[in-house]
Amino acid sequence: MSVGTTPHRSPRGLPLWGALVAAAAGGLVLTLAFPGLSWWPAVFVAVPLALVGLIGRRGWSAVLVGFVFGAALFFVNLSFTARYLGPVPWIALSVLEAALTAAMAAPIAWAYRWVPRLAPGAWGRTVALPALVAGLWVSREELLGTFPYGGFPWARIGVTQASSPLADVASWTGMSGLSFLIVFFCASAVEVARHGRLRGGWGLAPAAATVVLLLALPQFPTTDAGTMRVGAVQGNGPAGYFDQRAPYDVFRAQLAATKPIEGEDLDVLLWPEGGVDADPTHNTSVARELDALARRVDAPLLLGAVTQRGDEYFNSSLVWEQGAQNPVQTYDKRHPVPFGEYVPDRWFYRMFAPDLIDLIQREYTPGTVTPAVDIGGVPVGLAICFDVIYDDVIRDGAQAGAQVYMFQTNNADFRGTDENLQQLAFARMRAIETGRSVVNLSTVGTSQVIGPDGATIDALPADEPGAMVTTVPLRTGLTPAVVAGAAIQSLLGWGSVLALALIGVWVRRRSIRSPSRPRIAGTTKTPASG
Repeated sequence: MSVGTTPHRSPRGLPLWGALVAAAAGGLVLTLAFPGLSWWPAVFVAVPLALVGLIGRRGWSAVLVGFVFGAALFFVNLSFTARYLGPVPWIALSVLEAALTAAMAAPIAWAYRWVPRLAPGAWGRTVALPALVAGLWVSREELLGTFPYGGFPWARIGVTQASSPLADVASWTGMSGLSFLIVFFCASAVEVARHGRLRGGWGLAPAAATVVLLLALPQFPTTDAGTMRVGAVQGNGPAGYFDQRAPYDVFRAQLAATKPIEGEDLDVLLWPEGGVDADPTHNTSVARELDALARRVDAPLLLGAVTQRGDEYFNSSLVWEQGAQNPVQTYDKRHPVPFGEYVPDRWFYRMFAPDLIDLIQREYTPGTVTPAVDIGGVPVGLAICFDVIYDDVIRDGAQAGAQVYMFQTNNADFRGTDENLQQLAFARMRAIETGRSVVNLSTVGTSQVIGPDGATIDALPADEPGAMVTTVPLRTGLTPAVVAGAAIQSLLGWGSVLALALIGVWVRRRSIRSPSRPRIAGTTKTPASG
């Protein structure tokens, strides 16, 4: 009988203790793939370790294994959240992310139990099963990126490849598609390793084809549209939540760091998130200073400030021009950070940590406008701080015609951690994904200009005041990741959940139609039918 029709007899999975050890190891190894180490090949060890612990598991044991994997990953990966506020936010966020990871471990375990019953042959083992497992992994990333309170899509497999030769694939598939292909390869390789009979013939073909695709597919080309002279200023002012400062200290630091480039030929002067620590739409003295600065540099300003409209506060990007009724354009951050920029269900969480909850006095309102502005006839895509990790913000900017991205951020609350480097990895992936240059500017660092190919064009040292004037390439044309990225995410992620549900129904109905037949006492033979 051929391999393709051999009935499935699966090798046993790991004992529970072994699965827990593998899951913990997988989570810890995966942290090595993220900045600051950025050992991107570590994913090809971490993902198989995470998967082998789920093979042969039933629902609740799979949840336990998934939680251990998630805890090992997120308690390390999110340790920067404890930098100033102590262990409570760190523990709460890490446990939440681990719990969501655990919830989506059970479907992966079910895939390992059910798919071989439907497709027991080599192609079922090395194509159908890995594809479903990879899709369910993407659905888990989608869950973490949307729930609760808008989600926190931080530790995605795709973003680990920001400095790897595989990153170009994201311009075709988006980061979710890149995650899928990596997990598909790992899951297919696991099956080949588990089943010796698959190593010959066509058993290795799917994994090998995936490697060729990941390594050989070039970045999707976008079209040269000229250049833009960008002055970017990192003031290194006291912009942290707990920094000691007087009113306007951050503003003064930005002004001082700007002076060395005031005589440069600029198309735009860029300041970071919160670079103006007063609301220039209400503070006339600050508005006059900005008017004067726009005259001195003879270019529009793109600023970050908290603005108030009625009773609502916004984290805003403002375009400020000389001789105009300013600001001439405004973008408000679309995804304010829960428990950082607002407190959802404040009454509930205040019962558990009133001192921490009361630190957040101001409630930011989410913005609703398109994340793009026009500067001197050049459409500029925007993202404010953690906006950069949300796919919808980046795609909307590109689809609005953005020829370059300018990401404004404030990493002062995470000095001494690698949070700024992890966020920079997202910025680099966005450049590759969209085929656009990115100016990623922080109050304190890390600030870089990244080319459309992901290469660093210019940079400022972290934790030092400074300014850079850079000729930034502009691009037009939409990559497949921008055009079809949302559909790819839905197809891979939620489509895999639907596929698993249908397979589960099929397996259940088959089990009902074919109940186990009783054995005759004293013999191992099955009785004759009829």
